[in-house]
Amino acid sequence: MKHMTNAEQEPFIKRTDSNGIATLTLNRPKARNALTKSGIAEISAELARIKEDSSIRVVVLAGAGPAFCAGHDLKELRANPDPKWTRDLFNACSEMMLSMTRLPQPIVARVHGIATAAGCQLVATADLAVASRSATFATPGVNIGLFCSTPMVALSRNVGRKKAMEMLLTGKPLSAQSAEAAGLVNMSVSDEELDETVYGLAQVIASKSAKTLSIGKRAFYEQIELGLVDSYSFAGAVMAKNMMEPDASEGIDAFLEKRNPVWANN
Repeated sequence: MKHMTNAEQEPFIKRTDSNGIATLTLNRPKARNALTKSGIAEISAELARIKEDSSIRVVVLAGAGPAFCAGHDLKELRANPDPKWTRDLFNACSEMMLSMTRLPQPIVARVHGIATAAGCQLVATADLAVASRSATFATPGVNIGLFCSTPMVALSRNVGRKKAMEMLLTGKPLSAQSAEAAGLVNMSVSDEELDETVYGLAQVIASKSAKTLSIGKRAFYEQIELGLVDSYSFAGAVMAKNMMEPDASEGIDAFLEKRNPVWANN
């Protein structure tokens, strides 16, 4: 492999915290924030730290430079032809995506430029996503003989089957407006409005009960894999347990008394 420059040796992920919101910024701008094996490990480690940080209510996932994320680093993939290395890479990436889903705090993707392959997977895996209107999304692995099978998992759970298959089989990019219509992102806004919209959304979420958000996020991803009858049974049990939480009592009392709730640990 080539010698790493000082710029490439910088941390792959940069974290800044403000008002209960942690911003994780992918930091390989010259490489369009392509995911490396070590970069995936850095993201996973930072998510593990955030999981234990009760001061963080919401996570914003962003990309430095001209793009959000261009997927896996293809040069690194070609430089490591060992099958075990490759399996370990994709397993690590899958575990990172699962850790995003399992994180108690909601994740909002801030998307600009391109979000392709595993970059598109990051968007689909995030709980919410806001994109600039100039952003594009694609699963173009089919164009290089490497089908986007792992991005397909998250993509197919966010958009309809026909649209997912269209993206996977053709590799053609989807505009931000089309991604919004397909359900891949929550909204598309002008480049100038992106930060205001992302952080406005994050601040609204951060104002809620952290315990309630954690319960709800976990329940969402567990019930969505169940059948209808089992989903209702599971959700009913979760809601009954949630009702026993102090924040539920406080929230209901505040509503009845027409005042703002005071959440525990907020």
